[in-house]
Amino acid sequence: MGAMARPPVLPGPRPSWLKVKVPAPEVTAEVEALVRSKKLVTVCEEARCPNLHECWGVHRTATFMLLGDVCTRHCGFCNVGKGRPGEVDPLEPQRVAEAVASLGLAFAVVTSVNRDDLPDGGAAHFAQTIQWIRTLLPGCGVEVLIPDFRGREGDLHAVLQAGPDVLNHNVETVARLYRRVRPDADYAQSLEVLRRSAAWRDAHAPGLRVKSGIMVGLGETPEEVLELMGHWREASVDVATLGQYLPPSALHLPLHRYVDPEEFEMYRRKGLEMGFRRVESGPLVRSSYHAGDSYGAPARG
Repeated sequence: MGAMARPPVLPGPRPSWLKVKVPAPEVTAEVEALVRSKKLVTVCEEARCPNLHECWGVHRTATFMLLGDVCTRHCGFCNVGKGRPGEVDPLEPQRVAEAVASLGLAFAVVTSVNRDDLPDGGAAHFAQTIQWIRTLLPGCGVEVLIPDFRGREGDLHAVLQAGPDVLNHNVETVARLYRRVRPDADYAQSLEVLRRSAAWRDAHAPGLRVKSGIMVGLGETPEEVLELMGHWREASVDVATLGQYLPPSALHLPLHRYVDPEEFEMYRRKGLEMGFRRVESGPLVRSSYHAGDSYGAPARG
């Protein structure tokens, strides 16, 4: 989906609230150089995140993507390459941890492509990365944004046993749109991943935060979003993120509408009323944006 992808077709010009102030290129150079030197992949680049320059240039953080840059699933919103992935690099967990330590991060986010070709879906790789970060930078908080591991509870537990501070699994969209948006995934299965993670938290790790997020603007209604948020709370999710979908190209799912800041504020307010510990809801919110605030921070009323 690289240089040959056509520009996306959008419903009118991008509104002012989606304009991003880009710092000078040299501001991001240090993080970029470190990522290149360690031969790492970041979701910041692969997903064309609108906050890349802020995170790299201002906060000097990055969300590291494990297990290569080719995904075995075919989500219609995602800019990550699809196809047959390469071999797993056993030294990658150590290199990610070295990058985290070099940046001196207080909080690190680690995610991955889906690797349905692997017997454990990459769960052991996640666990090793957490352990390496703990070894090289004790005290650094760790969020893992995981796939569904095809619903295998043992693989989920392997990640949880490594002791992340935040377990994130994105539902991405409302139930009605799942077949179109996430054809290889299942809404109920994703909720079960969250429910099992919360049960683990309650039994073994009361400090763990369970987190999930969605994009809006794909054709869902506000009523469906609120229903989904209710399902999250039924699964005992602590932290919710809601942001604007922006198609990477005309080859991806079309954007139905720009969601205005007032609607995002309504979701934030309703979410806090439902009992979420924290709700990040805004046009430029992404799953990993200000991720450190999701752990140990009080809800903003």
